[in-house]
Amino acid sequence: MNKKIQPKYFENAKIKCACGAVFEIGSTKELMEVEICSKCHPYYTGQERRAGEMGRIQKFKQRLAKKEELKKDGK
Repeated sequence: MNKKIQPKYFENAKIKCACGAVFEIGSTKELMEVEICSKCHPYYTGQERRAGEMGRIQKFKQRLAKKEELKKDGK
């Protein structure tokens, strides 16, 4: 291997997650910040999050209610 073109390898690189978990691994980057990790990912925790879905349902119901109001006002 040519030493001049290889990136520097950090034995104790830190990975910080948005949930607060910190991991140490070997990497070519010294510090990485991620949004989701194995401690907070629904697949690994067994908990399903449906916050986004509920927001879509509420928006749909609001649009439906507004449509019904317009029908009543038009008749």
